Amino acid sequence: MTSTLDALAEARRAAASPLFANLDGDVGVSFEFFPPKSAKMEAQLWETFRTLEPLGPSFVSVTYGAGGSTRERTHATVARIAAESRVPPAAHLTCVDASRAEINAVARAYWDAGVRHVVALRGDMPGGEPYRPHPDGYANAVELVAGLKAIAPFDISVAAYPEVHPDADCPQADLDNLKRKLDAGANRAITQFFFSPDSYLRFRDNAAAAGIDAPIIPGILPVSNVSQTRRMADMCGTAIPAWMVSLFDGLDDHPAARQLVAATIAAEMCRRLYAGGVRDFHFYTLNRAELSYAICHLLGLRPVSTRKDQAA
Repeated sequence: MTSTLDALAEARRAAASPLFANLDGDVGVSFEFFPPKSAKMEAQLWETFRTLEPLGPSFVSVTYGAGGSTRERTHATVARIAAESRVPPAAHLTCVDASRAEINAVARAYWDAGVRHVVALRGDMPGGEPYRPHPDGYANAVELVAGLKAIAPFDISVAAYPEVHPDADCPQADLDNLKRKLDAGANRAITQFFFSPDSYLRFRDNAAAAGIDAPIIPGILPVSNVSQTRRMADMCGTAIPAWMVSLFDGLDDHPAARQLVAATIAAEMCRRLYAGGVRDFHFYTLNRAELSYAICHLLGLRPVSTRKDQAA
């Protein structure tokens, strides 16, 4: 119990440290959303987007379901953002269960809708099955990046894994694959979420030693639901430290306290990343604004006008 209280006390001291009080205004952020499945979820998504929009994100991304299961909803969401906001939208696109012709058609539709940024991913099979490339499709993210660049001059982000992709043979093989994606034309990498700043900083340094000079943006997942986070972490091989789980013990019926603990943990992680030279952060919002907004506020971000109907 003492170690848990000590960890929380340290996190609170860190969040109130001079580092947060003396930022140079040099922090950039981006946010990720998933396409809504119902009218209620759609209302929540747009409320979340409108709350975070004034923070001036460099882009916001919208995920894409396995096998293109959310294709139309993803397209509608990014097209609306492109039409109504000055924040650039980024559309996720995967290789799963689609031919090259189908993927190329989706990419051209994005371009025609004014979407210039694509997050290019291999993707995972539905139901957790082992990955199988479509016989007429792109075999992997490397091929997808090259194919997108042949269609239009997209700005392309790809995935990176500080704790190694579950399908990789070893860390070096995973790093080699990242380099191939960037060499194929990707502009940056966004990491899978993690909970150890040291794992990201080591990965960044190893990437630089391997000749990778493209930006590698850390993906931040503010956690308030530990069981949900555990399911997500199991799918992507992310370790959840025992000390973090213990901080949420006994808070199932105390949502306000969970929010406070979650914000404190994520803010401390961002503080340590900032101290390690990180200036750009990508937040996995899960279509909720409160935690991401609070952390961005601690990082020194303040509202600006980003609505097209409010532009000068």
